Amino acid sequence: MVEKAKFIWFDGEFIPWEQAQIHVLTHTLHYGLGVFEGIRAYQCVDGRTAIFRLKEHIQRLFDSGHVMMIEIPFQQDDIEAACGEILRLNGQKEAYIRPLVFLGEGVMGLNPKGSPIQVAIISWVWGA
Repeated sequence: MVEKAKFIWFDGEFIPWEQAQIHVLTHTLHYGLGVFEGIRAYQCVDGRTAIFRLKEHIQRLFDSGHVMMIEIPFQQDDIEAACGEILRLNGQKEAYIRPLVFLGEGVMGLNPKGSPIQVAIISWVWGA
């Protein structure tokens, strides 16, 4: 079971874990169109936290979005910064970080044009 953290980054804002909700008519929930990354953060010997290959992971997230014709509505630097900040706000020295890009509610059917593109970053403690 995932241990709840304090915050989730959702569409550019840090919100309480409990408030991070999506509607059941979210396009990605029905059709599976979305992209994500899985990133590990480790505590170093000197006490600081290192996020493993963050730039490469976020580049791949954006590359995956491009392949799926999902234009991520944030800059790569903003997503990278949010990955570090979510760990700080949640007090996590070692964690799993999941940037997730999905199509929200608004349009149903095989053509998702017009569906809002949403981005969330979740972090939780997860053993090696």
